[in-house]
Amino acid sequence: MEVAISVVTSELLSRAISFLIKQYSCQSHVRLNEKVERLQHLLMRVQTVVEEADGRYIMNSGMLMQLKMLSEAMYRGYHALDTFRNQGLEGRGSEVCNSSLLSFATPLKRSRTTSCARKDKVMQLDFHGALESIEIVVANMMEFVLLLGGCDRMLRRPYDTYLYHEKIMFGRHMEKQQLLNFLLQSNPPSDDPAVLPIIGGRAVGKKTLVAHVCGDERVLSRFSSVLHLNGDNLLSMLEHGRTMTGEMLVVVEFVSNVDDKDRKTFQSFVKTMARGSKVIIISKLQILTRFGSAKPIFLNTLSSEEFWYLFKSLAFGSANPIEYPQLLPIAEQISKEMQMEGSLVGANTFADVMRQNMNAKFWLCLLNKIRRLVENNLSTYGVRLNTLMEKGHLVDMTGFSFQPLRMIPYTAKLPMKDELPNLTLAELLVDPSDISESTPLSGRKRRGVSQ
Repeated sequence: MEVAISVVTSELLSRAISFLIKQYSCQSHVRLNEKVERLQHLLMRVQTVVEEADGRYIMNSGMLMQLKMLSEAMYRGYHALDTFRNQGLEGRGSEVCNSSLLSFATPLKRSRTTSCARKDKVMQLDFHGALESIEIVVANMMEFVLLLGGCDRMLRRPYDTYLYHEKIMFGRHMEKQQLLNFLLQSNPPSDDPAVLPIIGGRAVGKKTLVAHVCGDERVLSRFSSVLHLNGDNLLSMLEHGRTMTGEMLVVVEFVSNVDDKDRKTFQSFVKTMARGSKVIIISKLQILTRFGSAKPIFLNTLSSEEFWYLFKSLAFGSANPIEYPQLLPIAEQISKEMQMEGSLVGANTFADVMRQNMNAKFWLCLLNKIRRLVENNLSTYGVRLNTLMEKGHLVDMTGFSFQPLRMIPYTAKLPMKDELPNLTLAELLVDPSDISESTPLSGRKRRGVSQ
């Protein structure tokens, strides 16, 4: 009798505990869904304000700092939201994720239970952190919105929040406004033309930023002409200076450092320009900030959240990523690989190819090729791909073709036979068979995409 009572009691207790756990799980799931909906709602509000601010001339430095905080919170929020969705897809056993993507990324012997539990915890921490961050900026957004109403509007262009894609600019909201302010402000009557250095590493978007701002209607009407010069040939710059008339905007790119003699030559060139002219210096060398008379603009690599926002926007285009649940986690993995190499140009090329063929197997094939590319060069040369590109070193691209292939980076000053046809990276990704062993692969960027 006592044994029977013990068994019944244990069964009832087990059922009670199971019921409580189920109730708690349901309540937790409901609360989580409510937080997801709240995050989506707040992100829509912040994105609306950021896009409106991006279409106005903001001269207030405090407002620029607020704009930076808003945009960073927005990128973090969208990244957390997409990560949450991708995690849900993996949990439901998405065919592509579980059978191909995850098996490629995770060794078979690893305990998936422990890995998933750890990933869930990190994801939830990121999600709650992003929600808290977006709530803070929204709570303090009203003053910024009111002040924004007093800023003049720009001539609006569609999709102005994306990377420079067919004359379209992505992000860099604060830096764009800083550059606009420099160009539109008048020089003091007694001063020489103002010089602004823009400093940043390889492929962070220096030329892209300048090209976008130089297309602004106020900038075009402010200067009689815009001249682009190579700082490696300072004597030719002096020749240009003698023939320039009117208020000019001169953009000078320095690839290498200059000595004191060349610095004096550059200063002489600036003095020959008409009053009201402006000079922009583009370089990856921080030492060249000494040429500037204005506070330099430093362009850093994009954060992982901002990079993902960019890549997703380009890869899916006008399509809604939510309608392609199998593609979203693959795109996120490709974005991570690209972000590690710091390649905006590569991201733009890959996204363009992916957008034209929205097939899960094709995207997964590209992901595997990228990973093999990184691993092959790391094992062959002992350094990461971005280091090879920075130094102009030949890059092993064999994983992208059916036979041995090396790419000449656009920074490399290597002889190339004019009679041989060039093949772009995009063409190679679409058709790996369209290449012979003697065909040089050009690492140059297509027109409209700048470094």
